[in-house]
Amino acid sequence: MLKTRIIRSHPALMLEDTNRYLVVTDLHIGFENTLAANDIFVEPTIIIRESLEELRSIIKTERPDSLILLGDIKSSIDSISKIEWQAVPLFFEIAKEIDTILIPGNHDGSIQKLLPDNVKLTSSSGIVIEDALLTHGHTMPSENLSHVNKIIMGHVHPVFFSEGSVLDGQRVWVSMKTEKRKIFPSLQGEIEIIIVPTFNKYFYASHKKYKKSISPIIERIKESYSAKIVTLDGSIIGNESLLESVI
Repeated sequence: MLKTRIIRSHPALMLEDTNRYLVVTDLHIGFENTLAANDIFVEPTIIIRESLEELRSIIKTERPDSLILLGDIKSSIDSISKIEWQAVPLFFEIAKEIDTILIPGNHDGSIQKLLPDNVKLTSSSGIVIEDALLTHGHTMPSENLSHVNKIIMGHVHPVFFSEGSVLDGQRVWVSMKTEKRKIFPSLQGEIEIIIVPTFNKYFYASHKKYKKSISPIIERIKESYSAKIVTLDGSIIGNESLLESVI
């Protein structure tokens, strides 16, 4: 069975079977235009450099065999912006240092034009490792994947919003458990859904609450679940009652 472990103080997940996988998601490179509209100005190269520094630090400590990106590496949905043409290839310099796998998200249209040959681009339906499905989270998994007991996804960018709280605006982890039949109607038992926070710390840098992404997976289970909300440092701050403040 696949072992999962949150990497303390980082929006990154380690998976371990016979190999070790580092999982991150939702960099949204090119998001700087939206930040500028909210009077927050950050150079794209600064965001890339900071992301690469953090990734390299984690890789040095954790020594994964592969890096798995759960999608939305870029920000534009169907097109490629000028910023993305320049910045996305800069980010993928990391593929020279570690085996890199990209599971495309809904913002990754035409991203194959920006990828070096040494990045493995999968189907948007995701990949299965042991009993876990790794997917971006913007589509429903196929019944052909019904043997999985865990879904690891991004897409919804869990962030805790509560005015007056010291945690307001902080990225968080979400772990949900629900009946398997909610996702795969023909099956019984329980399934866990782990939502990985965005790796881009600037994504919710303004206090204004951006419109959250909707996942059909989360919509399907509706209120039939239990949940844990966990900070990046590993502290449990709430259960399913707080979920509306997070996703």
